Amino acid sequence: MSTASVPLPNWINYGLIPVINLIIAFLISGLVVWFIGESPLDALNLLLQGALGSGEGIGFTLFYATSFIFTGLSVAVAIHAGLFNIGSEGQAYVGGLGCALVALTLDKYVPWYVTMPFAVIGSAIFGALWALIPAWLQAKRGSHVVITTIMFNFIASAMMNFILVHVLIVPGKMAPETRTFLAGGQLPKLDWLMGIFGSTIGAAPLNVSFLIALVMCFLVWLLVWRTKLGYEMRTLGLSPTAAVYAGIPYARTVIIAMLLSGGLAGMMALNPVMGASARLQVEFVLGAGFVGIAVSLMGRNHPVGIILAAILFGILYQGGDALSFDMPNITRDMIVVIQGLVILFAGALEYMFRPALVRTYQKFATT
Repeated sequence: MSTASVPLPNWINYGLIPVINLIIAFLISGLVVWFIGESPLDALNLLLQGALGSGEGIGFTLFYATSFIFTGLSVAVAIHAGLFNIGSEGQAYVGGLGCALVALTLDKYVPWYVTMPFAVIGSAIFGALWALIPAWLQAKRGSHVVITTIMFNFIASAMMNFILVHVLIVPGKMAPETRTFLAGGQLPKLDWLMGIFGSTIGAAPLNVSFLIALVMCFLVWLLVWRTKLGYEMRTLGLSPTAAVYAGIPYARTVIIAMLLSGGLAGMMALNPVMGASARLQVEFVLGAGFVGIAVSLMGRNHPVGIILAAILFGILYQGGDALSFDMPNITRDMIVVIQGLVILFAGALEYMFRPALVRTYQKFATT
């Protein structure tokens, strides 16, 4: 039997393997830091201090993690249905348009807590609609969803650039962005959250979308593991042939799963558009859709794991900024290398150590 198919306890699959991958990634990153003449331990200390050493640092860490939670959930929902949605980046970008249109329409008339549910719905609908065509092509024509969603990322970028430059731009301004939303279109900061621990978030843009992301984690768990649709999605992901034989409609399940995936990606726009910038800008997603792939894989496509993996990448993003400032030899490109190593071991080399762990487990289990 292949070691890939040997069952292992959950504490190994969901705990030990990700921890080993993370340790190896950081060890190799430490070698890179040492090679350029800096102390790996000092670099790690600065990274953790920058991300977790102050209320403001924690605020920025959770701000980045919020975006990664949404895109990680987006990827995970599709994976459970046997689909690899690479289009979360474009779906989040288009979701920003739905979010901004709601804010621009309502911010003059109602408070933020009235605008917010409509913005959630608007961003989800726009993100879902952007996933609809790749979903239909996969379900009805057999076009591979990886290819179509990748191409739709480029289309989304070009379309949004056109809309911002020619339609939504503020007359007389050079910057391709909408006007700043009024208070009714802005999500408030979570100052009170850090206040509970006797600290402040300072300039960190941590906002209510963090709480929305946590609610979405619970709803995704409920959907995937506690509903008939979730069971159908997981069955389809495990064996499309068996799912169809059991009477599960392939086309319908694929389309619904992709719509849900696109909707979750679109909701990522709430964080930067209504939370941080209070306006729609060019390329606000900043790669969060692609980071969501690593977050989902590292979190084993489970909402709890996705939250933990998203916080890890939030630490890398925020701590990396502080590290590159305090250690000039470690440039921003070096931080990207460290992030890439984590993604490499969490994704492409996810099961590199599994054969050895299987042999070790079987040896001790039989003794």
